[in-house]
Amino acid sequence: MRSLFLGTSSFAVPSLRVVAARTQLAGVVTRPDRPAGRGQRLAPSPVKAAALELGLRVYEPERLRAFAGEIADERFDLFALASYGRILPQELLDLPRLGALNVHPSLLPKYRGASPIQSAIAAGETETGVSIMLMDAGLDTGDVVLQRRVAIEPGENYGALHDRLAEIGAELLGEALEFAAVGAIPRAPQIGEASVTRPIAKDDLFVDLRWPAERVVARVRAFSPQPAARAIVGGENLKILSAHVAPDGTLAIDEVIAPNRGKMTFAEYERSR
Repeated sequence: MRSLFLGTSSFAVPSLRVVAARTQLAGVVTRPDRPAGRGQRLAPSPVKAAALELGLRVYEPERLRAFAGEIADERFDLFALASYGRILPQELLDLPRLGALNVHPSLLPKYRGASPIQSAIAAGETETGVSIMLMDAGLDTGDVVLQRRVAIEPGENYGALHDRLAEIGAELLGEALEFAAVGAIPRAPQIGEASVTRPIAKDDLFVDLRWPAERVVARVRAFSPQPAARAIVGGENLKILSAHVAPDGTLAIDEVIAPNRGKMTFAEYERSR
């Protein structure tokens, strides 16, 4: 089964490894290198780094419609996509014989879009999941191939849940590839209340410490460890890495990053002021 993989972030790397192991992977499509770190030097995406380790051909197209024209004469049975960060034009979706499978970390149709994991935690959900979807031209609106429910552990933050869903998504994608290999991909329309998430903006990170403790803690978990929730404390812009609701129902901040002082417990921060 000849395939093409599209992905960018670290969430996609376990899925890339599964597709590379189980199909004839013709190449990997990812976003072009971007400046990163304090030196703002160009750095490859996590998927590009993993693809090069695997000895795979890497494509970094700026214009997807033009790219579709470049590979139009190749034969593809399947595309697999995870956390690519761009909507595929119909010209690309039309190329693979069996369609394009997308790994989405939510129970579609709930939490479609760019930030499903963060949005589920911030909303106080106790359950999320992974959906394998056959892509169409809409934003996460295609038919569901496979879906698995996943409990969000008490206190679990974005980083931990992200890594767990990435592994579960890769496993579920592997199951979908088995169906594809025999030409029998199951599919069903998305059922239930739909919602759409958007990319995280800087303003989303700020919490008001006068909010109910549960709301602040949920927001802190949703953005930890990166990019981290923010609050103004004593006139300083503090990053809050972890917090919990105390037995008396009040907010208890556990760990922070203070300007020019790095990571420390909140008790250490208060002593340093």
